[in-house]
Amino acid sequence: MAKMTKSQIMNALAESTGLSKKEVVNFVDKLVELAYSEVKTNGEFVVPGFGKFVKVHRAARMGRNPATGESIQIAAKTVVKFRVAKAAKDAVL
Repeated sequence: MAKMTKSQIMNALAESTGLSKKEVVNFVDKLVELAYSEVKTNGEFVVPGFGKFVKVHRAARMGRNPATGESIQIAAKTVVKFRVAKAAKDAVL
C-alpha cells in the first residue's frame, strides 16, 4: 500500500471535518509553525493523544566511515525527536 501524499491527507481531513481544503491546509501549516517555534523556545511540543516533539542534545561520539572503515569524530549537536504517545501506540498496535 502506498503512503498518503500531503494532498491526499489534506483532502481526507477536509472531507472528515467538513471544512474547506484551504482551511485545513492553513490549519495544518499553522500547527506545524507553532510546533517548530515551541520546540525551539521551550524544548518540547505536545499533541495530546498523538505524541510530542522533544529537543535533545546528542553528545559527541566516535563513528566509522563506511567507505573506508576509518574512525571519525562526530561532533555534538542538538536534534529533534518525536515520541509517540501511549494512546497512539495502543490504537495502532
